Parts: sequence; structure tokens; C-alpha cells
Amino acid sequence: MNASASTSSPLLTDLYQLTMLQGYYAAGMTAPAVFELFVRKLPPGRNFLVAAGLEQVLAYVERLRFDAAELEWIGKSGLFDAGFAARLAELRFSGDVDAMPEGTVCFPNEPLLRVTAPLPEAQLLETRLLNLVHYETLVASKAARAVLVAGGKRLIDFGLRRAHGAEAGLLAARASYLAGFDGTATTLAGPAFGIPVFGTMAHSFVQAHDDEAAAFETFARAFPRNAVLLIDTYDTVAGARKVVDIAPRLQAQGIEVRGVRLDSGDLGALAREVRAVLDAGGLEKAIILASGNLDEHRVQALARTPIDSFGIGTSLVTSADAPYLDAVYKLQEYAGKPRRKRSEGKATWPGRKQVYRERSSDGTPARDVVTLEHDRREGEPLLAPVMRAGRRVAPAPALDAIRAHAHRELERLPPRLRALADATPPYPVEIAPALAALADTVDRATGGIIDEEKQ
Repeated sequence: MNASASTSSPLLTDLYQLTMLQGYYAAGMTAPAVFELFVRKLPPGRNFLVAAGLEQVLAYVERLRFDAAELEWIGKSGLFDAGFAARLAELRFSGDVDAMPEGTVCFPNEPLLRVTAPLPEAQLLETRLLNLVHYETLVASKAARAVLVAGGKRLIDFGLRRAHGAEAGLLAARASYLAGFDGTATTLAGPAFGIPVFGTMAHSFVQAHDDEAAAFETFARAFPRNAVLLIDTYDTVAGARKVVDIAPRLQAQGIEVRGVRLDSGDLGALAREVRAVLDAGGLEKAIILASGNLDEHRVQALARTPIDSFGIGTSLVTSADAPYLDAVYKLQEYAGKPRRKRSEGKATWPGRKQVYRERSSDGTPARDVVTLEHDRREGEPLLAPVMRAGRRVAPAPALDAIRAHAHRELERLPPRLRALADATPPYPVEIAPALAALADTVDRATGGIIDEEKQ
């Protein structure tokens, strides 16, 4: 084996998942277990999350198995007992998964997915499931904020070069498109996910030519149907004038300048100057694309300028202002008995849960109630079966269908949740009496009572 092993490898996990599996097998602990993945609290400035990553989770779970090289490494590592590799050779996921559909707006303490399977199988999934759901949900939630303030203007993911690894860059393209971005500069996202791909030119292309106007003409002839020209290598407004100067020659060859790109300076002021130059030169249809250290706050500030499209990179793929979520995957039931962690500040609610969303008459979410699976409540249940006995219950939905669901979810958000600052009051997520009563029962049975205010 080598470091380039596939990200589908079950060894792409924390070592303690495997040490626990050895312990479970040694003790004969293979009864059904229930784990739930949820986010404990929102980062500052966030009013909601957008669930994402489920498709990658299901693909991983479907093909979960140890290959010969991985089993050989386990056997030779000196970390495990003789015979452990043989147990792993037989391991396949045989359980159930229930989850919120991707694109669903969600909130703290709500299970995004639930895994029910023999304890070793369910335990082994923890690290990779968190890795996938956490990252895509993080990026989709960041992207949604830009979508909500962009005023319908085009948004493009420019983040691959600043992403924390190749997989992160590719999944960020998917998560941002799911949340409402119009496409990505990451080319592989086209064949991998069917996402529209966009690209212009770099400053190096202009610098490689002795003359800026010549660089523009060369590029336009090479890409006659997508001539978007980067005009700020030297002087932005002068660059716009050069575009106007060469436009008649290009038009005579059947080439229309589709637009220009700004990547530095006071983007709002420059966009106004450039728009005036382009319009005066007969290029009223040419778009202005802006990029360069943009985030949702800058997009909001620039939404009323002549900029038509925004390329957002670093802040998106790193979720720079909130680079992680307090996401966890916790045991809630084993061998038919509810289980509950009582650590201060990290206590969990026991049992198999469902989330019900109540809506106002206009369709906006009013409150969510987290309760036990069998405790039917008013409203819309958010978790649905997606896998039974190790097999999907339905084909994977098309990414555009997920995107449409996310669009509907965001459209129905109340105004206070659409804001970029903390909402007052925050969206209510209530714990149902049945769930609170079960927690109390479990606490008494395990020798302690916990203050619910410290949940």
C-alpha cells in the first residue's frame, strides 16, 4: 500500500475505530447499535445549515470492505490480535441508514443521519461519515449565505487552488452547486457531477504577450464562444478601453466579446467605470465578472453594482470565518437499550429520533421538534429511509433535483434567518417531552441526573 490509496479505503479512519472493533469482536458485542450524526451548535453568525454529503456517504457505505493489501497491513502491523484481519475480511455494511435529504435546511441537535447496524459496522463508519458530511455541509451552508445576498447574480466556485486537498476542492464544487452556485472552475466537477464549468484566463497569459491588446485578441480567437477577458493585469480601465478597440475587428470575424473580468482593486468603483467604457463602446451585452478574495459580505456590498457575476474561492472552500462545525456521531442505542453520554457540555439525547418541522401558513419554517422515532408529532418528518439491509431504497437523486430542493428550502427561510448576522430570536428547536422523559429514565438507570441547561 502507499499514500495514494483510494479515499474509499476503510483504513482512512482513526485508529481507535479499529481498536474498538477488535474489542467488540473479542467481547462478542455485535448486537444492533444506533448512531446519529448531528451538529451541537451553530458557529457565530450562522442561522442555519444546509445538509450535504449524503450521496458520498452512501457510496462509501455500499463499497465498504477491506481488500487484500489492507488486510495484509493489518496482519503485519503488530497492532492487532491474530485473527482480527480474518474478521475484517468478512465485514460488509448490512444495516440501515435514515437521513435528511441533501439540501435540507437544518439546525443544531437535529440528526442529519442515523445508522442502525451491528455495532462493529456502525462504529467503523464514524470517522469517514463525519469527514464527508461535515465538510460538504460546512461548504454548502457557507455557499447558501452568498446565494441569499447575491440578488440572483451568477456565483461561481473558484476555490480549488486554495482547498485543503484535491478531494476537498472537488466536493466543494459539488456542495456549493447544490446550495445554489451556478458552476465551478474545477474542471473535474463537470464529468464527475455534471456541474457547469467556467473559466477565463490568468494574468500570466497577458504577461506572456508583449502587448495586452494582442493577448486579448489571441484569447478571443482561441475561444470565440467564450471570450471573457481579464483586464486588470496593468490598468483596469485602460484594459477595458483596449477591449472596446479590438471589438470591431473581432466582430468582423464573427467573435463577440462575452465579457471582462476584474480581479483586484475597488471592484465596485472599477465596475462602474468599466461598465461606462463598455457601454460607450457598443459592448452593452458584455458581462462583468468579479473575483479576488470575495465572500458573502463583499458580495452583499457589491450586489447593486454593475457586476454581473462573482467568482468566490478561498473563503468558500475553507469556510474561512467558520472553518469547522461541532459535528459528532454518537451512540444512542445498543442491544435494544437507549444510551446517553452525560459529559458536561456534551451530553446527548438517547434513543432513535425523528425531527418534525412545523410551518407557518406561508410555508416558512416556524419551529422544529426533536423527538423519539415512534412519537408522531405535527409537521413534516425530516428523516427518511435511504438504505435498508445495506442497500439503497431508491436510486440516487440527480444533483439538479437536490439543488432544486435546496432552492425551495432557502426561499422559504424567514427574513431573520436569511441575514448574515445572528438572528434574534434564533430558530426554535425544541426537545419533545417524550425524549426528555427517556433521557431522565436513562440518567436514573445509570446513576445520575443531568441539568438540561447544560445540554
